[in-house]
Amino acid sequence: MHTIVLGGGVIGVSTAFFLREQGCEVTVIEREVDVALSTSFGNAGVIAPGYVTPWAAPGMPAKIAKYLFKPASPLIFRPTLDPAQWRWIARWLRECDLARFRVNKQRMQRVAYYSRACLQEFRTRYPFEYGRSKGYLQLFRSDYDVELAQPSLAVLRDAGIAHREVSAAECVQIEPGLRWARETPVSGLYLPDDEAGDCARFTRELRMLCERAGVRFRFETSVGALDVQGGAVRGVRIDSARGSETLAADAVVVALGVDSAALLAPLGVKVPLYPVKGYSATLPVIDDEKAPRAALMDESLKTAITRFGTNLRVAGTAELGNARATLREQALHTLMKVLDDWFPHAAKPSSAHFWVGRRPMTPDGAPLLGPSGVDNLWINLGHGSTGWAMSLGSARVVADLITQRTPEIDLDGLTLARYRRA
Repeated sequence: MHTIVLGGGVIGVSTAFFLREQGCEVTVIEREVDVALSTSFGNAGVIAPGYVTPWAAPGMPAKIAKYLFKPASPLIFRPTLDPAQWRWIARWLRECDLARFRVNKQRMQRVAYYSRACLQEFRTRYPFEYGRSKGYLQLFRSDYDVELAQPSLAVLRDAGIAHREVSAAECVQIEPGLRWARETPVSGLYLPDDEAGDCARFTRELRMLCERAGVRFRFETSVGALDVQGGAVRGVRIDSARGSETLAADAVVVALGVDSAALLAPLGVKVPLYPVKGYSATLPVIDDEKAPRAALMDESLKTAITRFGTNLRVAGTAELGNARATLREQALHTLMKVLDDWFPHAAKPSSAHFWVGRRPMTPDGAPLLGPSGVDNLWINLGHGSTGWAMSLGSARVVADLITQRTPEIDLDGLTLARYRRA
């Protein structure tokens, strides 16, 4: 079976890996010159299944209003005239209900925990280095943010997930570099089993594994359209330096992030994706003692600080605006403020390399996996800011479905059917 995977981010490359393992002939189509150069390139790198959280959460609309005009903000809202933006916002607001939040969070955790198990099993066979660290510490600046975190803490308790609510002093014991912080957290939350790693580095290593196994990669190649005959997808029309051509396929997987919606729409496949942009800064560590050891999250400003070997990644901000990948000074200011507040001597701000990426987010937070409703056409998209945390699990599920195996997790609420019912 020849399967074409559209998209060379961590989701697409992981899907290609599992498809090849299950005996498929696989071709990956990617418009960039290498894998992981778009949304997978500069993310926070956190794999925290215990704390994957929908952006649609109780209290979030009020939090947006609170931060709307502040210079340092975890959220940037820029209204546009695009009807798609307002349709997405209306759906998102409905999902901020507490009952919906609990359902959505549990769906996300189902994929994330399975994905982490897949990653752990993968590492036993392919123990390559990608800047991995263990443990995840949430820092709360105020009692208000502790209050907002209560629904998530209740889900952790109900699910029996390992976690500790810790004092400010205990935060410093976990991360000694906080001794030099300019701020003092009111408290923290520690998840000892969560981890972090460089998503882009992992994806590049995975590409090499795929190529050695026979997966073909077509870079600098754009997707023109899907070739549909008799109600089924038969191939993909592509454009590259070689010219335009149609590649035949027995199955096609769409893993193009936010660009998936425009490709699928002509076939009547409607996916409620919107690009909620995220930002990051990457800096070399200059003082190891005063730098973090692992991954932290400033829960108030929704900004993560992650240690990747000799580098730090500061990532955060959710911008709901247009689809252009433009660096905004307000978002960059927030990133550098968080770093300066918690680890002011760890790195030089002047060395920061900034990045912005378009997160393909669904209104309820959970991804869309499996059949599209068109024969031979499959989807693996909508992971938002948690694509790295869900990548291997999502990929294995989709590969299982394509090769007519039974997935190892329940797919209720994780397919496009949930939006068709709505």
